[in-house]
Order: sequence, then structure tokens, then C-alpha cells
Amino acid sequence: MESARKGGGGGGGVSDGLLLSLFALLLCLTVLVWTATGLSGLFSHGAWPQGVAFTGTPSALRSLATAPTDLPAAWPSTPPGQLSGYGLFWGLLIGEAMILLVLAVFALGTVARWRAVRANRKAGVYTPDREPAREEPVRESRRPVREFPEPVRETPGPAAPQDPLRKPEKPVREPAEPLREPAPPAPRRPATEHPPTPTPAPTPAPAPAPPPSPASTGSTRTLYGPPEARRPAAVQAIRDAEGAVLVVTSDPTVWSATKDARGKLGPVLVHDPGHLCDTPARLHWSPSEHCEDPETAKQRAVALLAPVCPHARLDAATADTAETLLRCWLHAAAVDGRPFRQVHRWAQGAGAHEPVRILRSHPKAASGHAGLLEAALTAHPESRRLAQELTARALSALSSVHIREACTPNRTDSLALASFLPEGGTLYVVGEPIEDPRTHPGAMPLLTALAASVVEHGRRMAARSSDGRLDPPLTLVLDDVAAVAPLPQLPELLATGHTQGLPTLALLRSREQARSRWPEYSPHPA
Repeated sequence: MESARKGGGGGGGVSDGLLLSLFALLLCLTVLVWTATGLSGLFSHGAWPQGVAFTGTPSALRSLATAPTDLPAAWPSTPPGQLSGYGLFWGLLIGEAMILLVLAVFALGTVARWRAVRANRKAGVYTPDREPAREEPVRESRRPVREFPEPVRETPGPAAPQDPLRKPEKPVREPAEPLREPAPPAPRRPATEHPPTPTPAPTPAPAPAPPPSPASTGSTRTLYGPPEARRPAAVQAIRDAEGAVLVVTSDPTVWSATKDARGKLGPVLVHDPGHLCDTPARLHWSPSEHCEDPETAKQRAVALLAPVCPHARLDAATADTAETLLRCWLHAAAVDGRPFRQVHRWAQGAGAHEPVRILRSHPKAASGHAGLLEAALTAHPESRRLAQELTARALSALSSVHIREACTPNRTDSLALASFLPEGGTLYVVGEPIEDPRTHPGAMPLLTALAASVVEHGRRMAARSSDGRLDPPLTLVLDDVAAVAPLPQLPELLATGHTQGLPTLALLRSREQARSRWPEYSPHPA
């Protein structure tokens, strides 16, 4: 019996899955032959051939297998004059097969990705389970502090040592809220190491209190420290973000440490004009994009000039003239379909009156801009010269080939940038840190304009929503923002960003650096 069972099993049979697959293949092939015959006749003679019915397709399929070029023999009930040539028929058949294949591969990939994301969510991969993992080592470091004074509690008496022990516990519990940020634990470790030896532990304990104070404003935080202290905070904030994320950083490690985790949640875009990240897929973006709108052109000009504009009141007139020149040039280039490098040529003095002609004659140009630009170009020579030098300095990075290439987008770049926010994607804006942008700004104006454009886009989406805020929010992780892309909107984001669904984490080197970039606003005075 066993040998017979083994023999029967060894022979095997055709599986049901294979039979169903063959049946589906034959059915698809039948449908393709029927539609290709009818469509070829429709395209060549303007009408569906008579007698070309689905029920007669199997016999036509057998005939075509032996004589691929003899269509009248495959469809004997159809007049030969109503059938097309075999070339058009086979071309349509192959085209239909390719379309079905592409659609099938796309559907399978979409279903597989959806199942993987659903399984990971059920397994808790995307939940912020790493927070307790970071809290555990901190709590373990405190346990020796709690265990050390216990024998002291037995020797002198219960009343005397309890009061000094309860006092240091309060400052240790207060930083429990900022434990979500990996940066503050650095100053806490000295506080936990000193209390075991001297009894006056409450004196060093209040020292870590100032760093967590920025986190008391809710979702808006400001942290100061060196790159080693800022990097863990930025990485953790990116991983814990619920929706889309805008990351501004000078550290490529932040990108490499978070791109894989963020790639599971949505598209990952990298705007890296300086080629700091090791990736060939870089986002190209033109600062003149959407500048057909005069208000957008004005905001874009302010962002481009923000790193190089002087803050003195005596230079306010020069800054205003430079802003007028740049926004008129951006508007002229946008309405006339010129690339952004044309704005760079105008800023260098080549064809200065060409944008005036465009703004005066183009039907899409906003009224009044031609007069504004002409008035700025014919203003006081010294004021005009300083304003043109300011705009030329802001766009000086376009002299580099890779910077100019980064400002030449294609259609896919524009679509990807427009869709990353609703799809919960991540945009990394990576650039070199620059300490003195007023003399050598590099790519800082271009990075600032892109970051400011994304922020304004998020604000417009929040204003259109029913409750006036983004849900899910757009998290802004601004690492070394003062040296990479000093956003003009940063003071407003720190003050009211969380109410609009734009929670902001600003990571700066020091308070002095913040005051030098934004003198009108002091995030957290000492």
C-alpha cells in the first residue's frame, strides 16, 4: 500500500493553479485577437468588420497559428475587403499585450507594497517604539543613584535623608517630556554621575533645566549644540514624524540614517546641489517656478535675497531695490517660459531692458511690473549699482555647472515636488554650511528659496483645510538652518507653526548664531 501510495504520489498531476493560469492565458489571447481584428478593421476602413464576433475567435486563433498572415482564412464569414492587413493587426495585438503586461506588473507591485506596509503597521514597525528604548538606558543610569542612598536611609534615620533624596528626583522627572529628543540627555549624564559622591547634588541638577525649556512650547522646539548633539535629535524627529517631512541639514549622515525608514512611508526626494549625498537621484528645482503669480515672485525674491541682505536700516533702500529687480526678473522669466539661468544673465547686466519689454508686451504679465522694473533700472546710479551687486551675489552660485543643472528641472521633478506633501513623503534639502553668506553665499539662496517655497505651500494647504491646519502635519526638521538655509519665516514658524500643522524643530549652534541671522527675533533669550 505504501509503495502504491508513493508511486501514485511520485507520478503527480497538473496542479489547479497551472490549469487556471493556462485557461486565463487562452482567454486573454482570445480577447486580444478579437479586439485586434476589430480595431484594425475600424482604423483601416472606419467600421467594425462584419462577422468578427467573440464566438468565432477560437477558430480564428487556430487558423492564425498555422497561417499568421492570412486574415481572410481566419475569418471566413467576413468580407476580405473589410479586414486590414496583417501588419496592422499584429501591431495592435502586440501593443495590447504590452499594455496588459505593464498594467499587470503595476497592479502586482501595488498590491505587494500595500500588503507589506499593512503587515509592518500591524507588527508595529512604524510606531514610535524607539522612545522607550531610549528611555531605558537613562532610567538604568538613574537606578544606581536610587540604590546608592538606600543604605544611607537606614543608617542616619528615615527622616533626614529622605528630603535631600526627593529634591533631586524632581529635576530628573521634569526632563521626562524632552526625552523624546535625543539631544538633551547629553547634559543629564553629568548630573547623574555627580550626585553619588557629594551630597549637594541639587546644585548641578538645575543645570540641565535650560535646554529643555524650548520644548515647553508644544510641537515647536529649538535646540542648541554641536553637530554631534544635533544629529541624534534630527534623526529621531524624522523617524517620529507622522506625515510629510521637510529636512534642512548640512550633515549627509542625517539623510543616510533616515532615508530607508522614510522610504517605506512615501517618496523620498533629495535636493543636493553640492553633491554631498551619495545618490544619483537628485531633485532639480527652478526658483522661477510658479512665479507667474506676482505674489509668489515677491516671496521667492525675498527668500533668495535673505542670506545676502544686510540688516542695517541704512541699507533698507538698497534691499528694497534689489527685491524689486529680482521679483520682476523672476516674473518676466516665468511668463515668457525662460529658464532660470536667464535671470542670472539679467542680474549680471546682460540685456537689462529685455525683461522690461517682456513685462510690457506679454499678455500674461502682471500690470505695473514693467514700470516698477524700469523705475528701478533708472534710479540713482549708486543705489542701482548696489542693488544689482546684491542680486548678482545672491545668484553667483549659478556660475557652477552642477548648481546650474540643479536649477533646470524636468516634468517629473515638478510633479514629484508637488505630490510629496499629500503622499507623506520626505524632502531633504542638503547644503554646505556657510558662515559668511554676505560675501560668499554659495548655494544658500537657492536652498533657502526651495525651503521657503515648501513652507508657503504647506501654509496654503492649511489655509484651505476646514480646521485651518494640516492633518497629517508637515514636520520641519531644520538642522543647522542658520548656516544652510536661513528661512525668513523661521520666527513665525517657531511662534505659530504648530497651530497650522507645521511643527518645527530648529537645531542651531548657539543663540548668538540665531540672533545674527534673525536679529528681529530672539527665540529664547538667555
